[in-house]
Amino acid sequence: MPKNVNHEEKKDQIAEAAWRVILNHGMEGASVRNIAVEAGISVGALRHYFATQDELLVYAMTLVTEKVKERVEHIAALDLPPQEKVIKILCEIVPLNKQTMTEMEVWFSFIIHLRHKGDRFALQSDGVLNGIRAVVEYLDANRMLLPGLDQAVETERLYALVDGIALHAMLEPQRLKREQIVAVLTRHIQSICKEA
Repeated sequence: MPKNVNHEEKKDQIAEAAWRVILNHGMEGASVRNIAVEAGISVGALRHYFATQDELLVYAMTLVTEKVKERVEHIAALDLPPQEKVIKILCEIVPLNKQTMTEMEVWFSFIIHLRHKGDRFALQSDGVLNGIRAVVEYLDANRMLLPGLDQAVETERLYALVDGIALHAMLEPQRLKREQIVAVLTRHIQSICKEA
């Protein structure tokens, strides 16, 4: 009997193999052949799922955002106090563990690579700005924001803070530990909110 293959699952496995190749060898090492070897399949089998290297790389990049979005949506559905929920969501965006560090490193590698591809790719948004905007709107809808705050300005401040922390956590993981990151995010949210 032929094997029943879940094609989406197989595409995800190949994309995750691409992540590992990128982490270990950089974007220059992310050839179809190297990714196929990492995925444990032939180049022909890989081509069955992705006709071109660019198609594979775009899929792998999209998978990063989908995984983060899935985790954030799970937290958003939980019955938690607003500040706690927001902090948990922000902690899924910054690299606090091996999985999120991998996603961050791969995302930055993709962004740098795609910037040099010209018009062949529409540079994808990682969705973070929209997520941050939703977080600020959520706090406001729950009457948690301090009176008189400008939501647009607070969105940009929080976006800059999250991006900066993410970059520093990726570049200086020995200096910036999980506890510090959580403390900074918590303190910032507390500073724009009424007391819980």
